[in-house]
Amino acid sequence: MNELIASVFTGIITDENEQHYFVQKNGQTFKLNKEEGDYALGEAVEGFAYFNQKQEAAFTTVIPKIRKGHYAFAPVIEVRRDLGVFVDIGLPDKDIVVSLDELPTLNELWPKKGDRLMVALRVDKKERVWGTLAEEKNFQSLKKIANEGMRNKNIAGTVYRLKLVGTYLLTDDYYIGFLHPSERYSEPRLGEHISGRVIGVRPDGVLNISVKPRAHEAIPDDAAMIYAYLKQKPNQEMTYTNKSSPEEIKQLFGISKAQFKRAIGHLMKQNLITQEDGVTKIIDSSK
Repeated sequence: MNELIASVFTGIITDENEQHYFVQKNGQTFKLNKEEGDYALGEAVEGFAYFNQKQEAAFTTVIPKIRKGHYAFAPVIEVRRDLGVFVDIGLPDKDIVVSLDELPTLNELWPKKGDRLMVALRVDKKERVWGTLAEEKNFQSLKKIANEGMRNKNIAGTVYRLKLVGTYLLTDDYYIGFLHPSERYSEPRLGEHISGRVIGVRPDGVLNISVKPRAHEAIPDDAAMIYAYLKQKPNQEMTYTNKSSPEEIKQLFGISKAQFKRAIGHLMKQNLITQEDGVTKIIDSSK
């Protein structure tokens, strides 16, 4: 059955009950929910085979984009530290696991619920279906070649590779962007959707990205820089406050403590942030 699982093929309706048709291929039988259409015994039907949540051999005519050898983005719907992350590829009763073996070593760089990963499917020797991350060649085949006219434009994209030299992302317009550590405040997660601006275009058509604000956008006295840093942090908070040492502030933000306090004061006056219990955090406007 291994060659049929996570694949698209045409099978024959051989039987039915009140809820399901039974589709047969190469001597293997799969359950097709009758809600997906009306078929007659002996009729040929094309679909996708998988094991559902109950580990039953299932068949669906709603063929997912993500299959063996077919890559697409899938949203993360659950994180299991002992297993990996679950993604939704569009199956009615089955989510797919991307193994922790394919995820970053540092847990804080794992995708969170709502992030997305570009994956295909693989089937192991025990006929278990896994999501597998796209390789560099897959993103290269998708990319558009950037030009100098894109310099200073705002962009947004999904992080797909984390390296010591920096972060790679695929923009929403299918350009590849590179974010150097000096142009960010913290390292983005795998699968995180981030926004930035183009600060350069490499000869190979890759965009150099910065998530730091433009000089004229530092309103006033670096307030926007600190606010942007907070927006990228888990829970949108940090342990830097007006009581932090000048050395700590200078090392992280590159500004003096006086500049830091003025920026914090501006953000607090605008009711954008608050400080309490040694933490500076963004105020949730939805509340």
